[in-house]
Amino acid sequence: MHDLYNELSAARGQSPAAAVTDTTAQVSQIVDLQGCNGALVAVLLGALADVDATFNLLVEHGDDSALADAATVAAAQLVGLTSGSVTSWFTFAADDTVKTFGYIGNKRYLRYTITPVANSGNVFLASCVLKGGRSKQP
Repeated sequence: MHDLYNELSAARGQSPAAAVTDTTAQVSQIVDLQGCNGALVAVLLGALADVDATFNLLVEHGDDSALADAATVAAAQLVGLTSGSVTSWFTFAADDTVKTFGYIGNKRYLRYTITPVANSGNVFLASCVLKGGRSKQP
């Protein structure tokens, strides 16, 4: 059996926080992927109280540590998504689920933004990035 502990490392994407009750964009940390060949982003959803809200996703990458050179990730560099800019990635019906996508691009830094649309109820979410394919394993 493979030892995933030594093959993966985790980074904070979005920390758990008080519920969002509007359409404020939820922006992840800028994640440094140096030494990795890809990443899996896991977004953990809690209660989504609004009955008509949808949630858009934007995935960006670049080589500048502040992502001053941010560009939308092309579909060919994503796994589980058809575009780096997805309208209605999930809806209010995704209560208590985990949404995922993979990144296999060639840029050092990654950031993603989840933007609620038509939201007036509580939204609880947090996320993490599992970095894999590390070039230096024990």
